[in-house]
Order: sequence, then structure tokens, then C-alpha cells
Amino acid sequence: MMPTETNEIEVELKLELSPQGVDILVSSGLFEGPGEMVGQHATYFDTPGHDLARAGLSLRIRRNGDRRVQTVKAGGAAAGIFIRPEWEREVADDQPVIDHTTPIPSLLGEGAGTVAPLFTVENERRLWNDGRIEVALDRGRVVAGDRETAFCEVELERKGGDPSALFALARRIDALTPVHLGVLSKAERGYRLLGPAVSRSKAEPVALDRAMTAAAGFRAIAYACLRHFRLNAPLVIEHRDPGALHQARVALRRLRSAVAIYKDMLTDGRAGALDGELAWLAGELGQARDIDVLAERVGGGSMQARLQDARKDAYDAATAALQSDRARILLLDVVEWVAIGQWSQTDENRDIREMPVREFADGALRRFRRKVKKGGRDLEKLDDEARHKVRKAAKKLRYATEFFAGLYDRKREKGRHKRFVKALGTLQDRLGVLNDHAAAPALLAGLGLAAEPDAAALVGKGPEPRLLEAAGEAYDALVDAKRFWR
Repeated sequence: MMPTETNEIEVELKLELSPQGVDILVSSGLFEGPGEMVGQHATYFDTPGHDLARAGLSLRIRRNGDRRVQTVKAGGAAAGIFIRPEWEREVADDQPVIDHTTPIPSLLGEGAGTVAPLFTVENERRLWNDGRIEVALDRGRVVAGDRETAFCEVELERKGGDPSALFALARRIDALTPVHLGVLSKAERGYRLLGPAVSRSKAEPVALDRAMTAAAGFRAIAYACLRHFRLNAPLVIEHRDPGALHQARVALRRLRSAVAIYKDMLTDGRAGALDGELAWLAGELGQARDIDVLAERVGGGSMQARLQDARKDAYDAATAALQSDRARILLLDVVEWVAIGQWSQTDENRDIREMPVREFADGALRRFRRKVKKGGRDLEKLDDEARHKVRKAAKKLRYATEFFAGLYDRKREKGRHKRFVKALGTLQDRLGVLNDHAAAPALLAGLGLAAEPDAAALVGKGPEPRLLEAAGEAYDALVDAKRFWR
């Protein structure tokens, strides 16, 4: 038989659920009939140095009965939404066919000969398809050597009709059993087994290019922020990892900053309400983070012991918020709004939506730099509240420099970008120290620790002159730094 190939765009919504949730969903009657059962076994391949993964590709051979299908996928997950090119063909056995029909030979060159199996995925899939939406319910495990991890997820792929039906179905599923946005592909789960245990995930570079519109850029940024959040939230719930909690809050701040950066484009009236909900969720994580920061400044003794008691309560509250119906529905609402919200279909913002993303980025970077420059004048003489406003503006500018970094890839731009970000980071760090100092009295009072003997050393009588001077010097260095977007 001649090999069959396709080259198409796959769009699907992935949701994670518990093993019990799988049983509930199967027996719920939400889908017509028992569904088609398919046993799957897939082997994933790469070079010893994981060159395919580093390039954003995955290569697998999936066996369904006597049929073997090789698939190469480019790109990855973005907060539940998967949109990626795909190359598929039937193969005769469990050896991959690496030829000109995929991008692998041009990427690896002679290294293509080192491609070998790395891990396997064993999966029991149940399928339903009503002609508009295909539902794939998966329960399986990934095995890499002597390590393995289980997964349960449901993938919803739109085949036609109104795209909002995909999200309506997701909410109906969540009403039956809690689901969370899935951000890890099966390939990513396997690669994670091959490395050390993950305790936290930092923000990944946003994949932007100059051919994108401003609207496409916003979607890529928002999906990256949601993915960043979802990679860390389970680590907070399961391990109470302080680094993961910090990164989850950073992810929410980055997403809110993206909404602020694009506010002139997001004209459908939904941005404010969603931003308020994101602020609520970030606030629910806030006290735990504040206690973690305070605990780092405190030595031993009775205050440290009392802080640990307060930390337990704060993490209980943070975990409850992350697992709440409100948080789950919020993330579904945000993904739907980003993907198909009315802002993407109206005429009033068409000029901004269709603007080249590089042109949009230039304007946004100029705007936020002006805010920092104007607000930070005479920084050493500002009161705590005014300095805090400068700090928030500096954060938005920092996130903008990170979001749009891939658009400034020429040699001189990259050099200027590096120096600008370094100066901006120094200013943020020094403003952060001043903010921690200013916030300490209220935090200690709220925890009932203001009368502790060690509290006076944490509060002091006001910001130290040397800290103010250092912040002023950092502000001057940022103002003098050359702009990389010119």
C-alpha cells in the first residue's frame, strides 16, 4: 500500500480530569452510546540530545491493531488550545520514515540517523463524533525506562459549526466532573519523565514573528501566560512549593499585563470583568507569597514558628481557590474570550487587530517606558504609594519586553534588548526591596505578629537612605539605556 499523508491544521481543546471523572463522564449519558473503544500504543522518537523537542517537533509511531501511523507535529500546547501543523503517513513497522515529506531531514541533517525510541504511551481511547465535535476520552500512562506517569484527559475537536459549541460542551463536562485546562501533550509528559522532577516552571519565550498581526500576537501571549499558570498550579496544590506559587502569581500578573497592553484592541467590554476575576485569583495566592517572602527575612525563634502556622493556613486558602469552581470556569472563560471573543470580530478595532505585531509592539513599549520615566522622576522623594505605582508600571514594561522579545532578533536589537532588560530588572529589584519594607507593618499586623520582639527589625522607621539612593541610580540607568525597538 502506498503511504498516505496529510498536512493540515489541528485545533482542539484539551481538558484534564481525574480517573473517577472518567467513569462519571462515561456513565453520564452526555454522549450518545458507549462510544468507539480504541487501544493505542505509541512510541516517541528523538535524538540523544532531544534535538526534535528543542526545535518544537515531536515524532511518534502509533499502533492501532495492525495499522501503524507515523505523525510529526510542530508546535505545542497553549493553555488547552492546540493549534499545530501535522504530517501523517502510514508506515510498515515500528521504524520511523524520515524523508523530505517532513521537516526533520533539513533540521537534523546527518543527525537524522541517530533518531531512536525514547518512551512509549499506552492509552485506552473512547471516541464519540456527532459531526460537529469529536470527543476523545483518554486514560493511559507514559513509560520511560523505569519511570511512568498516568494521565486522564478529554480532547474536544471542532469539526464544524459554531466554535462556541466547543466551550459550551466543556462547561457541560465540568458540571458533571471537575476539569482543568490541559497544557501538556503526551510527548511533553514523556520528555518530563526523562529529566529531573519539576518543582516549578518559569515563563517560556513567546513564539512571535513579524508576519503576525497584533491580534495573533495577543493570542500567542495570552495562551503562553495561561500555560505558565497551569504548569505551576498543580505543584502548589500537590506539593505547596513556594517557587511554583510565585510563578503562578507571576503568570496571572503577566496575563493581566497583556490585557492592559492590548486594552485599545479589546473593545468588547469583557476585558474589565475578566481582569477583575484574574485579580481575585492572584489575590487568593497573595498572602501565602507574602508570608514566604517574610519568612526568608526572619531567622529562627518564635516568629518563624508562628509564620509557619500562618503559612499553612494561607496555603490551605490558596489551594482551595485554585481548586474552586470559580477558578476553573474563569480559565475556560478566558480561553474562549481570547480564542473567539467579540473583540476579534468587530469593525471598530479592525485597524489595531490587523496591524503588524512589530508595529504594535513598538508603540506599546514606547507607551510603558514613558509611564515609568514620568512616574519615577525624583524617585527618592516619592512616598510609598507613588513608588509602588512606578513599580507596577515597571513590571508591565518588563513583561512587554519579554512578550515581544522575539520580534527584535537582529544583532544590534538583541544587544540593546539585553542591556535594557538588565537595567529594568535592577530597577524592579530595588523597588521590590522598598515595597517589601513598606508592606511589612500591615502584613505583620494582619498576622498578629506586630508585637513580636523581632518585628521592629523588619519594620524600621522608614526606607533606608541607601536603598532609596540605589533605586534612584537604577532609575537613571534605565532612562539612559538605549531603546531596542528603534
